[in-house]
Amino acid sequence: MGEALTVAVWQHAAALDPAGNRAALETVDPAPGTDLIVLPEAFARDFGEPGSELAPYAEPLDGPFVQALDGVARRTGASVLGGMFEQGDDPARPFNTLVLTDGASRTTYRKIHLYDSFGQRETDLVTPGPTEPVTADLGGLRLGLMTCYDLRFPELARALSARGAEALVLPAAWVAGPGKLDHWLTLLRARAIENVCWVVAAGQPGPRYTGHSVAIAPTGDVVAELDDAAGWFSVDLDPEVVRTARERNPSLSNRRM
Repeated sequence: MGEALTVAVWQHAAALDPAGNRAALETVDPAPGTDLIVLPEAFARDFGEPGSELAPYAEPLDGPFVQALDGVARRTGASVLGGMFEQGDDPARPFNTLVLTDGASRTTYRKIHLYDSFGQRETDLVTPGPTEPVTADLGGLRLGLMTCYDLRFPELARALSARGAEALVLPAAWVAGPGKLDHWLTLLRARAIENVCWVVAAGQPGPRYTGHSVAIAPTGDVVAELDDAAGWFSVDLDPEVVRTARERNPSLSNRRM
Protein backbone atom coordinates (compact mmCIF):
# COMPACT_ATOMS: atom_id res chain seq x y z
CA MET A 1 0.00 0.00 0.00
CA GLY A 2 1.14 3.57 -0.71
CA GLU A 3 1.66 6.58 1.49
CA ALA A 4 -1.20 8.64 2.88
CA LEU A 5 -2.96 11.03 0.52
CA THR A 6 -3.24 14.54 2.02
CA VAL A 7 -6.61 16.05 1.13
CA ALA A 8 -7.69 19.66 1.72
CA VAL A 9 -11.44 20.38 1.68
CA TRP A 10 -12.77 23.89 1.07
CA GLN A 11 -16.31 24.58 2.29
CA HIS A 12 -16.98 27.66 0.19
CA ALA A 13 -20.19 29.31 -1.02
CA ALA A 14 -20.30 29.48 -4.81
CA ALA A 15 -21.69 32.75 -6.14
CA LEU A 16 -23.96 33.38 -9.11
CA ASP A 17 -21.11 35.15 -10.89
CA PRO A 18 -18.80 32.64 -12.62
CA ALA A 19 -16.00 35.20 -12.92
CA GLY A 20 -16.13 35.79 -9.16
CA ASN A 21 -15.89 32.06 -8.49
CA ARG A 22 -12.87 31.78 -10.77
CA ALA A 23 -11.30 34.71 -8.94
CA ALA A 24 -11.89 32.91 -5.63
CA LEU A 25 -9.80 30.03 -6.93
CA GLU A 26 -6.83 32.38 -7.10
CA THR A 27 -6.91 32.59 -3.28
CA VAL A 28 -6.55 28.84 -2.81
CA ASP A 29 -3.35 28.26 -0.84
CA PRO A 30 -3.19 24.79 0.73
CA ALA A 31 -0.47 23.63 3.05
CA PRO A 32 2.69 22.31 1.40
CA GLY A 33 2.42 18.62 0.60
CA THR A 34 -1.31 18.68 -0.15
CA ASP A 35 -2.14 16.08 -2.79
CA LEU A 36 -5.80 16.86 -3.49
CA ILE A 37 -8.03 19.91 -3.07
CA VAL A 38 -11.77 19.16 -2.97
CA LEU A 39 -14.29 21.90 -3.78
CA PRO A 40 -18.10 21.68 -3.48
CA GLU A 41 -20.64 20.86 -6.15
CA ALA A 42 -21.58 23.68 -8.56
CA PHE A 43 -18.45 25.63 -7.64
CA ALA A 44 -18.26 27.24 -11.09
CA ARG A 45 -21.68 28.80 -10.59
CA ASP A 46 -24.27 28.12 -7.90
CA PHE A 47 -27.68 26.70 -8.75
CA GLY A 48 -29.51 29.95 -8.00
CA GLU A 49 -33.17 29.94 -7.02
CA PRO A 50 -35.04 26.64 -7.51
CA GLY A 51 -36.02 26.29 -11.15
CA SER A 52 -33.50 28.83 -12.43
CA GLU A 53 -32.04 28.00 -15.84
CA LEU A 54 -28.51 26.64 -15.71
CA ALA A 55 -27.82 26.28 -19.43
CA PRO A 56 -26.63 29.89 -19.87
CA TYR A 57 -23.80 29.15 -17.41
CA ALA A 58 -22.71 25.81 -18.86
CA GLU A 59 -19.17 25.58 -20.21
CA PRO A 60 -17.17 23.10 -22.25
CA LEU A 61 -14.47 21.06 -20.56
CA ASP A 62 -11.83 23.35 -22.05
CA GLY A 63 -13.68 26.47 -20.88
CA PRO A 64 -12.71 29.16 -18.37
CA PHE A 65 -13.60 27.21 -15.23
CA VAL A 66 -11.63 24.08 -16.04
CA GLN A 67 -8.72 26.22 -17.20
CA ALA A 68 -8.86 27.94 -13.80
CA LEU A 69 -8.83 24.54 -12.04
CA ASP A 70 -5.83 23.55 -14.16
CA GLY A 71 -4.13 26.76 -13.05
CA VAL A 72 -4.70 26.00 -9.36
CA ALA A 73 -3.29 22.50 -9.84
CA ARG A 74 -0.16 23.77 -11.58
CA ARG A 75 0.34 26.56 -9.02
CA THR A 76 -0.11 24.40 -5.91
CA GLY A 77 1.17 21.05 -7.15
CA ALA A 78 -2.07 19.42 -5.94
CA SER A 79 -4.81 17.83 -7.98
CA VAL A 80 -8.14 19.70 -7.79
CA LEU A 81 -11.71 18.38 -7.85
CA GLY A 82 -14.61 20.76 -8.40
CA GLY A 83 -18.12 20.93 -9.82
CA MET A 84 -19.49 22.76 -12.86
CA PHE A 85 -22.33 22.69 -15.38
CA GLU A 86 -21.00 21.21 -18.59
CA GLN A 87 -22.40 21.76 -22.07
CA GLY A 88 -23.87 18.58 -23.54
CA ASP A 89 -26.04 17.36 -26.39
CA ASP A 90 -29.16 19.02 -24.96
CA PRO A 91 -28.50 22.77 -25.04
CA ALA A 92 -31.24 23.38 -22.45
CA ARG A 93 -30.05 20.77 -19.92
CA PRO A 94 -26.29 20.63 -19.22
CA PHE A 95 -24.53 17.96 -17.22
CA ASN A 96 -23.73 18.48 -13.53
CA THR A 97 -20.07 17.52 -13.81
CA LEU A 98 -17.10 16.98 -11.52
CA VAL A 99 -13.67 17.64 -12.98
CA LEU A 100 -10.53 16.21 -11.39
CA THR A 101 -7.35 17.72 -12.81
CA ASP A 102 -3.65 17.68 -12.04
CA GLY A 103 -3.09 20.55 -14.45
CA ALA A 104 -2.32 18.27 -17.38
CA SER A 105 -4.74 15.31 -17.37
CA ARG A 106 -8.39 15.22 -16.31
CA THR A 107 -11.04 12.81 -15.11
CA THR A 108 -14.72 13.77 -15.37
CA TYR A 109 -17.82 12.43 -13.64
CA ARG A 110 -21.30 13.48 -14.70
CA LYS A 111 -23.83 13.24 -11.86
CA ILE A 112 -25.98 10.15 -12.25
CA HIS A 113 -28.74 10.72 -9.69
CA LEU A 114 -30.47 14.09 -10.06
CA TYR A 115 -32.20 15.88 -7.20
CA ASP A 116 -35.88 15.26 -7.92
CA SER A 117 -36.78 15.34 -4.26
CA PHE A 118 -37.90 17.61 -1.41
CA GLY A 119 -39.96 19.67 -3.87
CA GLN A 120 -37.18 20.24 -6.41
CA ARG A 121 -36.59 18.80 -9.90
CA GLU A 122 -33.01 18.86 -11.09
CA THR A 123 -33.98 16.79 -14.15
CA ASP A 124 -35.88 19.79 -15.54
CA LEU A 125 -32.57 21.64 -15.73
CA VAL A 126 -29.83 18.99 -15.95
CA THR A 127 -29.16 15.90 -18.06
CA PRO A 128 -28.31 12.79 -16.00
CA GLY A 129 -24.88 11.35 -16.63
CA PRO A 130 -24.09 7.84 -17.90
CA THR A 131 -24.60 5.15 -15.30
CA GLU A 132 -20.99 3.94 -15.45
CA PRO A 133 -19.22 4.59 -12.11
CA VAL A 134 -16.03 6.67 -12.31
CA THR A 135 -12.83 6.06 -10.34
CA ALA A 136 -9.45 7.76 -10.44
CA ASP A 137 -6.08 6.73 -9.05
CA LEU A 138 -4.19 9.38 -7.13
CA GLY A 139 -1.08 8.93 -5.02
CA GLY A 140 -1.56 5.19 -4.65
CA LEU A 141 -5.19 5.50 -3.56
CA ARG A 142 -8.20 4.75 -5.75
CA LEU A 143 -10.94 7.38 -5.48
CA GLY A 144 -14.61 6.85 -6.30
CA LEU A 145 -16.41 10.00 -7.46
CA MET A 146 -19.95 10.90 -6.38
CA THR A 147 -22.00 14.10 -6.27
CA CYS A 148 -24.47 15.22 -3.59
CA TYR A 149 -27.78 13.35 -4.16
CA ASP A 150 -25.80 10.28 -5.28
CA LEU A 151 -25.23 9.77 -1.56
CA ARG A 152 -28.76 8.46 -1.16
CA PHE A 153 -28.08 5.56 -3.54
CA PRO A 154 -25.87 2.96 -1.83
CA GLU A 155 -25.65 0.90 -4.99
CA LEU A 156 -23.41 3.53 -6.59
CA ALA A 157 -21.03 3.56 -3.63
CA ARG A 158 -20.96 -0.24 -3.69
CA ALA A 159 -20.25 -0.27 -7.44
CA LEU A 160 -17.33 2.10 -6.86
CA SER A 161 -16.08 -0.09 -4.03
CA ALA A 162 -16.31 -3.13 -6.31
CA ARG A 163 -14.07 -1.25 -8.74
CA GLY A 164 -11.44 -0.90 -6.06
CA ALA A 165 -12.31 2.48 -4.53
CA GLU A 166 -10.62 2.97 -1.16
CA ALA A 167 -12.04 6.47 -0.73
CA LEU A 168 -15.34 7.97 -1.85
CA VAL A 169 -15.06 11.70 -2.59
CA LEU A 170 -18.32 13.62 -2.75
CA PRO A 171 -18.66 17.33 -3.58
CA ALA A 172 -22.13 18.56 -2.65
CA ALA A 173 -24.55 21.43 -2.30
CA TRP A 174 -26.79 19.68 0.24
CA VAL A 175 -29.81 21.94 0.66
CA ALA A 176 -30.62 22.79 4.28
CA GLY A 177 -33.97 21.90 5.83
CA PRO A 178 -35.62 19.88 8.59
CA GLY A 179 -33.76 16.63 9.13
CA LYS A 180 -31.35 17.24 6.25
CA LEU A 181 -28.20 17.49 8.39
CA ASP A 182 -29.04 14.21 10.12
CA HIS A 183 -29.56 12.58 6.72
CA TRP A 184 -26.25 13.96 5.44
CA LEU A 185 -24.11 12.79 8.31
CA THR A 186 -25.89 9.46 8.74
CA LEU A 187 -25.63 8.52 5.08
CA LEU A 188 -21.99 9.55 4.84
CA ARG A 189 -21.08 7.39 7.82
CA ALA A 190 -23.13 4.52 6.40
CA ARG A 191 -21.29 4.68 3.06
CA ALA A 192 -17.95 4.55 4.90
CA ILE A 193 -18.98 1.69 7.18
CA GLU A 194 -20.65 -0.53 4.60
CA ASN A 195 -17.83 -0.12 2.05
CA VAL A 196 -15.05 -0.07 4.67
CA CYS A 197 -13.47 2.94 2.99
CA TRP A 198 -12.64 6.58 3.54
CA VAL A 199 -15.39 9.10 2.76
CA VAL A 200 -14.59 12.77 2.13
CA ALA A 201 -17.46 15.17 1.48
CA ALA A 202 -17.14 18.87 0.59
CA GLY A 203 -20.34 20.89 0.96
CA GLN A 204 -21.34 24.48 0.46
CA PRO A 205 -21.90 26.37 3.73
CA GLY A 206 -25.09 27.73 5.28
CA PRO A 207 -27.54 29.21 5.43
CA ARG A 208 -28.82 27.82 2.13
CA TYR A 209 -26.84 24.59 2.41
CA THR A 210 -26.01 22.40 5.40
CA GLY A 211 -22.23 22.76 5.37
CA HIS A 212 -20.66 20.14 7.66
CA SER A 213 -18.01 19.02 5.22
CA VAL A 214 -16.56 15.90 6.74
CA ALA A 215 -13.97 13.13 6.51
CA ILE A 216 -14.89 9.69 7.81
CA ALA A 217 -12.58 6.74 8.36
CA PRO A 218 -13.32 3.19 7.14
CA THR A 219 -14.32 2.37 10.73
CA GLY A 220 -17.09 5.00 10.59
CA ASP A 221 -15.23 7.40 12.88
CA VAL A 222 -15.47 11.09 11.98
CA VAL A 223 -11.91 12.40 11.76
CA ALA A 224 -12.65 15.95 10.57
CA GLU A 225 -15.83 18.03 10.38
CA LEU A 226 -16.73 21.67 9.86
CA ASP A 227 -19.86 23.41 11.10
CA ASP A 228 -22.10 25.33 8.67
CA ALA A 229 -19.69 28.26 8.21
CA ALA A 230 -17.15 28.61 5.41
CA GLY A 231 -13.80 27.03 6.17
CA TRP A 232 -11.09 24.49 5.43
CA PHE A 233 -9.84 21.24 6.84
CA SER A 234 -7.02 18.89 5.87
CA VAL A 235 -6.91 15.14 6.41
CA ASP A 236 -4.53 12.29 5.57
CA LEU A 237 -6.18 9.31 3.89
CA ASP A 238 -3.94 6.38 4.76
CA PRO A 239 -4.50 3.28 2.61
CA GLU A 240 -3.10 1.18 5.45
CA VAL A 241 -6.13 2.19 7.52
CA VAL A 242 -8.36 0.73 4.79
CA ARG A 243 -6.37 -2.51 4.68
CA THR A 244 -6.46 -2.93 8.46
CA ALA A 245 -10.17 -2.13 8.69
CA ARG A 246 -11.01 -4.62 5.92
CA GLU A 247 -9.02 -7.34 7.65
CA ARG A 248 -10.88 -6.72 10.90
CA ASN A 249 -14.26 -6.26 9.19
CA PRO A 250 -14.22 -8.38 6.00
CA SER A 251 -17.84 -7.62 5.11
CA LEU A 252 -16.95 -6.87 1.49
CA SER A 253 -15.48 -10.32 0.97
CA ASN A 254 -18.31 -11.92 2.98
CA ARG A 255 -20.96 -10.68 0.53
CA ARG A 256 -23.15 -13.33 -1.08
CA MET A 257 -25.27 -11.03 -3.27
